[in-house]
Amino acid sequence: MEKINKIETKAKPVDIPKGKIAVILIRGLINMTGKVVDTLSMLRLRKKHTCVVLENNPTNIGMLKKVKDYVTYGEIDDATLKELVSKRGKEDPNNKGKTKPFFALHPPVGGFERKGIKKAFTQKGVLGYRGAKINDLIKKML
Repeated sequence: MEKINKIETKAKPVDIPKGKIAVILIRGLINMTGKVVDTLSMLRLRKKHTCVVLENNPTNIGMLKKVKDYVTYGEIDDATLKELVSKRGKEDPNNKGKTKPFFALHPPVGGFERKGIKKAFTQKGVLGYRGAKINDLIKKML
């Protein structure tokens, strides 16, 4: 895969391959700053456990950096995307034949990772960039 974007984290820079990125809102909207709420609204993440699939471009990466403490994200593969659309896709009444751009998911079967929803994925938590392991989380939440 061709590497095009780099995400700077405190630990080390992370390369994100070209393609689609799945983003899941993990934490609720209570006690968030206005800028974070606005960014989540632009990403169409308005409820907890909602997933959106975005194109990998610098604009979306910048928005993900801003909300990294509330969401988890990574590259979604074609099989998981197809399963997500077939199980959780709802038809958009305004655009006939198309699905809505977001998916409501269940909480994950077996719970989240060991340290919970307030720690980064690199610290054995849930939040932030998780790469291809987002596919496992989506399958647990379908």
